[in-house]
Amino acid sequence: MRDGVRLACRDWGEPGQQPIVLLHGLAGHAGEWDVLARRLSSRYRVVAVDQRGHGASERHPRDVSRAAYVADVIAVVDQLALQRPVLVGQSLGGHTAMLTAAARPGLVRALVLVEAGSGGPHPNGPVDIGGWLASWPTPFPSRETAAAFLGGGPVGAGWAAGLEERDGGWWPRFDRDVMVRSLAENAQRSFWHEWTQVACPTLVVLAQSSFIPAQEADEMLRQRPATIAMSIPGTGHDLHLEQPGILHTALSGFLEGLA
Repeated sequence: MRDGVRLACRDWGEPGQQPIVLLHGLAGHAGEWDVLARRLSSRYRVVAVDQRGHGASERHPRDVSRAAYVADVIAVVDQLALQRPVLVGQSLGGHTAMLTAAARPGLVRALVLVEAGSGGPHPNGPVDIGGWLASWPTPFPSRETAAAFLGGGPVGAGWAAGLEERDGGWWPRFDRDVMVRSLAENAQRSFWHEWTQVACPTLVVLAQSSFIPAQEADEMLRQRPATIAMSIPGTGHDLHLEQPGILHTALSGFLEGLA
């Protein structure tokens, strides 16, 4: 609990191991990381967070500012006594991880951004995402139907795994308006200053069909040239669902190289 908001986590591994905190993207859920987390848990303590407004955490938080998301990560780290965790985040979860590393440099050992960048401004982002979420034909009659609608394959299955069964169908475990409000700050401004304040080792993993504009990725590397960057062929924005094995290999190599 932080400031009256319930935060749910999935926790693998044992206390005393190097901790890794996994943060899903907008409208996602902690279960998206299950395959990766199981592979990592033999060597690391892995904690995947249902962020506020998502999954089993508080569904209608009053505050969905970037600062609130960051404070939640810090609370999880503090309450679970995670010593200098590595933060790994996909999409908006990566943005949250980046802001956390910038705000609390002594807290974070390393940062991994999966299909995430410095962020903003994206004036059309909330409208576009809101329209996409409104297009979901909910309730879905089954998880299989939902998985097919949400792209099929491991991506569709990953999204469908976040649904809940109630009232004769399968529904999202989030509120569309909460999701749209969560994007408000990213629509209005950029976060280049925060990116330059990140002091820890950083790995950026992008998809071949990336949501991150090439010029944004180039500028990130120009501003922080020590950043390690890679692209995974044949993947899209949800590469953590498409290729968890390749991501595990990349992440393991990065972690083993930390001082």
